[in-house]
Amino acid sequence: MTVLASGSKGNCTLVSAGGTRLLVDAGLSCRELLRRLALCGENATGIDAILITHEHSDHVGGVNVLAKRLKVPVYMTAATYEMYHRYARDSAGNRITLQRLETFEAGRMFEIGDVTVTPFTIPHDAVDPVGFTFRSEGIKVGVCTDLGYMPASVKHHIRGCQILMIESNHDLEMLRGGPYPWAVKQRVMSRVGHLSNDALADFLTTDYDGGAEHLILAHLSEQNNHPEIARMTAERALGEQQNFVRNQLMLAAQHEPLPAIRL
Repeated sequence: MTVLASGSKGNCTLVSAGGTRLLVDAGLSCRELLRRLALCGENATGIDAILITHEHSDHVGGVNVLAKRLKVPVYMTAATYEMYHRYARDSAGNRITLQRLETFEAGRMFEIGDVTVTPFTIPHDAVDPVGFTFRSEGIKVGVCTDLGYMPASVKHHIRGCQILMIESNHDLEMLRGGPYPWAVKQRVMSRVGHLSNDALADFLTTDYDGGAEHLILAHLSEQNNHPEIARMTAERALGEQQNFVRNQLMLAAQHEPLPAIRL
């Protein structure tokens, strides 16, 4: 797993298993995503598919051009595609129609090559947002960002992950005192907004199974958070979690890829 970018300016993560290589979201430009893949020593021509969590621009901004360039299918829910098709435009202002679209439903697993994909519903202000788990050869990887709170169904789906990428978007005090308009602050703090450091800490303390070898804090706000605040809040919570034995804590970044995680 390699997190190529994570944050409000663009998101993309590479998940590989066996001979299958999948991109989760494509929120940066095609050129930048290809640059970051090359920076990580990854050959873009080996990508098998792009999976989309929801239609917000920081998750789909580069998907049309990238999918055409790589000649790969794009997987998203039917409702997400309908919303994307309604609003997305190419550089000439024309409505975008994805050439190779595959649709799925949240809660129904499917397979791409060597990987079993399970999409699950998350609470976010998009039309049909999902997180994903990926299983292959006994390994489970979870990608779960852009959610306002942690419902029981999400907690269920992300149990048993060896790698878990989860949102730690904002520090509540920084958000309240920050530059955003009040309406935007309310949206971020809402139950369909983004997960705060404290909300993640509560999950880590009370419901996290502690089993991941690698725990990645993701989608950190550049305006309303600080990496060390997010790290310290999570570490404090993990210290109170009795099952916490072997988690390696990492922070995903907006402007540079994380080193690849290999199991």
